[in-house]
Amino acid sequence: MALRSVISRKTLGSLGLGFSHARGLQTFTLPDLPYDYSALEPAISVEIMRLHHQKHHQTYITNYNKALEQLEEAMAKGDSSAVVKLQAAIKFNGGGHINHSIFWKNLIPTSEGGGEPPHGALGWAIDTHFGSFEALVKKVNAEGAALQGSGWVWLGVDKESQKLVVETTANQDPLVTKGPNLVPLLGIDVWEHAYY
Repeated sequence: MALRSVISRKTLGSLGLGFSHARGLQTFTLPDLPYDYSALEPAISVEIMRLHHQKHHQTYITNYNKALEQLEEAMAKGDSSAVVKLQAAIKFNGGGHINHSIFWKNLIPTSEGGGEPPHGALGWAIDTHFGSFEALVKKVNAEGAALQGSGWVWLGVDKESQKLVVETTANQDPLVTKGPNLVPLLGIDVWEHAYY
């Protein structure tokens, strides 16, 4: 299976994507949050954090594992039609898992510096590429407001141009779907479940 040869266990582990093997089939599990469910209050309540993490993120993982199992079965049977049909479910649910795994790491309690503008190299890069942190916030807000339906707004770095970029992706598409040189730094969930 192509996924096995491209993505190693070490790579998945370093991304915090909750990877394990079962019967030779790779499966994914809900990663633990790097903080308590209550750590982001009053900005985000315990109930919302649990719902978003345990229900929404878990659903993406469950459906991703199911689609991967079906893919393995279809490939073993040589059922090309089923393989092609499963690509949308894999992209959507796998993307939901990847995006949320990044999202949880983007959030940080105020006691640990959350809510503060970036300093150091990132702060300098934001000033260089956007003019100011305030200008970046305006751009991100405008991009998010213009996103039709559901999706994500990303602050990323383009490895080729060595510049920060703001991009949007539809649905649960990961940033890499916009270009292989894009690395996500910050993902903002623009799905209805992020606004409870």
